[in-house]
Amino acid sequence: MPRKIKVGFVGCGNILNQYVHGCRRYDVLEVAACASLNGASARAKAAEHGIPRACSVVELLAMPDVDIVVNLTIPAAHAAINEAALRAGKHVYAEKPFALNSRDGARALALAKEQGLLVGCAPDTFLGGGIQTALKLLDDGAIGRPVAAFAFMLCHGHEHWHPSPEFYYAPGGGPMFDMGPYYFTALISLLGPVAAVTGLARTAIKERTITSQPLAGKKIHVTVPTHYASTAEFANGTIASLVLSFDVWPGPTLPRIVIYGTAGTMEIPDPNRFDGEVRLFRPGAKEPEVVPHTHLTDRGRGTGIADMAYSILRPGRPHRATGELANHLVEVMEAFDRASAEGRHVRIVSTCARPAALPTGLPINALDA
Repeated sequence: MPRKIKVGFVGCGNILNQYVHGCRRYDVLEVAACASLNGASARAKAAEHGIPRACSVVELLAMPDVDIVVNLTIPAAHAAINEAALRAGKHVYAEKPFALNSRDGARALALAKEQGLLVGCAPDTFLGGGIQTALKLLDDGAIGRPVAAFAFMLCHGHEHWHPSPEFYYAPGGGPMFDMGPYYFTALISLLGPVAAVTGLARTAIKERTITSQPLAGKKIHVTVPTHYASTAEFANGTIASLVLSFDVWPGPTLPRIVIYGTAGTMEIPDPNRFDGEVRLFRPGAKEPEVVPHTHLTDRGRGTGIADMAYSILRPGRPHRATGELANHLVEVMEAFDRASAEGRHVRIVSTCARPAALPTGLPINALDA
C-alpha cells in the first residue's frame, strides 16, 4: 500500500467537521493536525475528532510530516495562508474562494509552480454522483450540443442561521463569491472555461441584523453586492444566465441548473451537494426521465483533497479541483462586478482545463480505477 498523504487543517470553524469526515473516507489520506488563531478552538476540534495534534498555524506549517495544508480560514485570509503554506514547502488545498482577486490567486499559482507543489481548491462537489452523472450524459450526447443554461441561487442571507455571519457581507462574501463557486465550478466541469461575462449587481439591504446565536442583535454593514443578474459566454459557445441573491424571500420553485441542448434538456441538482436527481427532458416526451446515478452520491468534502493526494503520489497525474480552475473562477466572479460597474461586457483573460470525468464503478474509498 502506498504511503498515506498527511493533512493539516488551518482554521477550525463549522466546515472543519465535514472535511474531517470526508477525508477519512479515503485510504490515501491521514488527518494529522489542526491549527487556529484560537488555540482553544483547535484543541476542542482535535478532541472532538481524535486529531493527533492541535497547534498554532506557525507550528503546523513547520511540521515536516504534513504534506497538504487545507486552508479553512475566512476568505480574507485565504491568499496569505496559501502563500505561507507554499513557502513552507506544503501542497495547498483551499476553501473557496481561492482569493479575493485573481492577482493574488495568480501569485500563489506562480509560487506553487516555482516550488514544484500542487494547489487545489473547493468546491469539490462536482465530483459527486449528481454532477458526474450529468457530465457522463452530456459527454454521451444525451442532449446533443449544449447551447444555453440557466442557474438560480436565491435566499435571504445567512444572518438568520450562521453563528458568525459577518464575513458573508464583506469582500469575499456575497452570493457571487460565497455561492457562485458551486454554480460556476459545476458549469465549468460540464461546459469548459468562460470566455466573457456581463450583468448587473446591486445591494438591496445595506444593513442587516443577526438573529442567530450567539451574536443576535448585532448589526452588519453590507459592503458587497447581494443580488446578481448575470450572463456568461462559455468558450464552447454556450450562453448561461445566472441569478444569485441574498436579498429575496422564498418564492416559486426554480431549478438550480438547467442545460439546454440541440437534442434535449437536462436539469442538474444542487451543486452544493454531492447527490441529487438528474432529469432528462427529451423532445416529444410528456414527462422528464429521472436518470439513475452512474457515480456514487455519498462522497463528501475532502474528495478533492484525496484526488490531489493521488497526484502527489503519482507525479504527472492531473488532479481535478485545481488552483487554475479556482483562479479562473475568481477572475470570472470579479468580472461580474466590473461589468456591472462599467456597463459593459468583460472578456476573461485566463482559462483552465475542463476537469476529467471520474471513472464509473469506483468504491467509496477510491478515485482511480
